[in-house]
Amino acid sequence: QVQLVESGGGLVQPGGSLRLSCAASESILDSYAIGWFRQSPGKEREGVACFAVSEGGMKYDDSVAGRFTISRNKAENTMDLLMGNLKPEDTAMYFCAASTGPFPCQLTANRRIWDYWGQGIQVTVSS
Repeated sequence: QVQLVESGGGLVQPGGSLRLSCAASESILDSYAIGWFRQSPGKEREGVACFAVSEGGMKYDDSVAGRFTISRNKAENTMDLLMGNLKPEDTAMYFCAASTGPFPCQLTANRRIWDYWGQGIQVTVSS
């Protein structure tokens, strides 16, 4: 059974930084693609970043490229999303998800591709 647990959300001021972590077993993190998605009230869930360690590819949505970084944290056995220069429009519920493929990973929030999902964690960017 694949379990994904997000942590690290909260309230941050515009321009600030936050680190989200997605905890899972080492085998899942290293063999599945792991993606980060977000959803705001009244909006569709959208892909933010994804990384497939086994295949080596990662992708970012244009809205976060250059501000967010997805990385495998081996010390804590997590897939982290480092978010910098945060903007109010980054406010959303953030979810991590795991996929067995296809590779390279896809940023579409399609449950036929992303088999497992975490419960989500709130990120609020506000002064």
